[in-house]
Amino acid sequence: MSKVWFITGSSRGLGREFAEAALGRGDRVAATARSTEGFGELAEKYGDAVLPLAVDVTDKAAVDAAVEAAVAHFGRIDVVVNNAGYAQVGAVEELSESELRGEMETNFYGAVWVVQAVLPHLRAQGSGHIVQLSSAAGLIAMPLGGAYHASKWALEGLNEALAGEVAPFGIKVTIVEPGGFATRKGKNPDPLDNGHMAAAHPAYVPLRERLAEAVKGQPAGDPAASARAMLKLVDLERPPLRVLWGLGFHPMLKQAYAARLQGWEEWQELSLEAQGELSV
Repeated sequence: MSKVWFITGSSRGLGREFAEAALGRGDRVAATARSTEGFGELAEKYGDAVLPLAVDVTDKAAVDAAVEAAVAHFGRIDVVVNNAGYAQVGAVEELSESELRGEMETNFYGAVWVVQAVLPHLRAQGSGHIVQLSSAAGLIAMPLGGAYHASKWALEGLNEALAGEVAPFGIKVTIVEPGGFATRKGKNPDPLDNGHMAAAHPAYVPLRERLAEAVKGQPAGDPAASARAMLKLVDLERPPLRVLWGLGFHPMLKQAYAARLQGWEEWQELSLEAQGELSV
């Protein structure tokens, strides 16, 4: 049976690839973005199978209205892909309040509003699959990514809790953690500058230069392949809670988690002292 998808941030990048892959196999898609201008080609090709919706995910009322419109149009929602988001770049000291709040409003709160809007419908159906696009950045943290890491780490915890809450209703949750994917067009002389770069503080210029050099030429995943993987994921009877997309971060993550476990083990005496188990 064909599925009905609700995808945020689907005008470009991975979200667009997911929408096209779903439509291409005969599924139906409520495709949301801040503007519907980029959906003309999809609408012309797939007709009523695609429902373009202009939605700013930071606007809870707009998210609620979009979900209701999707259910009214298609009768149900089977797959929810929380994909909308962006990466704010900057050292913690460099970040402005508006930059920090903007990152959390889109990446975190936007995802929460979508989940809250769809859950009554999924519970009534007794089925559904919520797919949260997180990132390898939701599992480890590196300099200049503090705001982005904070938003993705928050999503990791939120969705792990959500999975336990909604499983009794027949609803599945998967956190997808991609590495880097080649979704940006053209070349930028500064590989760190994605359009969301905090104003540079002179103290961090050497760090920016070192990191920019380090990320040059790093291999990027194929967005079309990620879309094929997404189709396979949502068709699984028992999908994973977490899945890492791309192999580039796997060795780094193994090392990072091993280091965490080792650190907790090494400082067990201090942990026990904090509990009051050791005499001081």
